[in-house]
Amino acid sequence: MKPSRDIGRLLEIMAALRTPGSGCPWDLEQNFSTIAPYTLEEAYEVVDAIARSDVADLREELGDLLLQVVFHARMAQEMGEFEFGDVVEAITTKLIRRHPHVFGDAKGLSSKQVEGVWDRIKAEENAERAARGDKAQDSGALAGVPIGMTALTRALKLQSKAGKVGFDWNDPLAVLAKIREECDEIEAELAVGQRDRAKIEVGDLLFAVVNLARHLDADPEGVLRAANEKFTRRFASIEQALAARGKRPQDSTLAEMDALWDAAKAAEKSAS
Repeated sequence: MKPSRDIGRLLEIMAALRTPGSGCPWDLEQNFSTIAPYTLEEAYEVVDAIARSDVADLREELGDLLLQVVFHARMAQEMGEFEFGDVVEAITTKLIRRHPHVFGDAKGLSSKQVEGVWDRIKAEENAERAARGDKAQDSGALAGVPIGMTALTRALKLQSKAGKVGFDWNDPLAVLAKIREECDEIEAELAVGQRDRAKIEVGDLLFAVVNLARHLDADPEGVLRAANEKFTRRFASIEQALAARGKRPQDSTLAEMDALWDAAKAAEKSAS
């Protein structure tokens, strides 16, 4: 079987991999649950390629992510539930329905108005699914936020939904005050030796920090990812500086490493 640019070839390859007797033993053992972690992993690798501005790697990772879609669709087809073509039809139907300003009569909308139209149509879709009994639908304002999301992203989604019904601050400084309040609560628990209660307060602090990011129109996952990379870069600078002195981090004092951290930070600011 030869490679091809045609999606049909990918479907044929997946069918061959899942064919009992002649297919791949590992692929044949898989189900939705066992494949789900790989689906998440491939999505993260797509994001990683984007963060590294590696377009060639992005092409490869998008292929791996597409394979996950094909894999799930193939398993559903074997169960007689749906197939890949149904997935394509579902998303094209959704895109056309949710973009009346492109494919319908609602022309000339601003980006903010488009968000409103999108939310209204999604709400209508959820109500229709609930009426059909397709799947259980929560009726609350926070419905539709998957539990399987990363905690930061789920916090962001929950806060956004609550904000749309008026449960929100109007000023980022008010959120910052909440962050200080949460820090004070952690300090109070630690002062009396209540580490377990302090851990709970840390969760509230993280939730408040996500809220501040949202009010600043920042993606909490994105800014934390950038902070991770900054930490990695600066710590590598510390290791390099120590190596030039014939030392390792574990052979150095915190004060020495802290001074090198400040030097790396200053060098970055100077370069920018």
